[in-house]
Amino acid sequence: MNTVNHRKSCIADINLIDAHYQSFAFKRHYHLNYHLGLITEGEQEYHFNGARYLAGAGQMVMMPPDEIHDGQPYQRGYKVKVFSITPDWLDHQANELAGPQQIHFPRNLITDPPLFRQLSQLHDQLSNPHFPQLAKESMPLEFFSRLLSRYGQLRPNAVAALGSQDLHQLRDYLMAHLDQKISLETLARLCDLSPSQLLRQFKKATGMTPYAWLARLRLEHAMALLKAGYSSTDVAYHVGFYDQAHFTRTFKQTFGVAPSEI
Repeated sequence: MNTVNHRKSCIADINLIDAHYQSFAFKRHYHLNYHLGLITEGEQEYHFNGARYLAGAGQMVMMPPDEIHDGQPYQRGYKVKVFSITPDWLDHQANELAGPQQIHFPRNLITDPPLFRQLSQLHDQLSNPHFPQLAKESMPLEFFSRLLSRYGQLRPNAVAALGSQDLHQLRDYLMAHLDQKISLETLARLCDLSPSQLLRQFKKATGMTPYAWLARLRLEHAMALLKAGYSSTDVAYHVGFYDQAHFTRTFKQTFGVAPSEI
């Protein structure tokens, strides 16, 4: 049986997931946030940057925003604790350590037993109302600074160019029009490209077609709105689903949990 539990933490920029996946598989996708997964039992198989990985108990998987990957149980499945961290929060911690550049993780599969134990404890305590407030505010800064200093690298900011725009500018446009029908012709005109040029450049930059990338963007934003307390009906309409049943079905197929369970 697959079970997924989404929780808020005392830090608005960090959300928590506890999950047990025995059969549910994630198709190729990306996230808007950093996802740090702590495998507590079993093994997870995933493909990333053309390579296959097997993450076992005691290992951590760091997946940055916008990176295409998949994920599925290996043999008897796995249990995982996930931190979903906004880029602004983690980049701010990195910048305080080493200055204003983009954080990069050369290794996405990390074995570090002491840090694993510390982050596992943090995951358990961030939503505990009885845990001391000072500890809840201090421990994330301390433990994620260790993660960054040991496994992160800084590099100049680089964003994929798409004609006269870049991927971040195109995302901003899409986010502002999620409730509307968006054509390839419109996006191509925005980037001063032909539709075929945009399609080729977009697939090269992201590994996905514009349609598949937009579909994921809608669902990622839907997840964020649900966690912020919006109703499933309002969220479905806001992100461009005009059929509530279609939204519910697609959301559950994507995340393994229904919108009503967030």
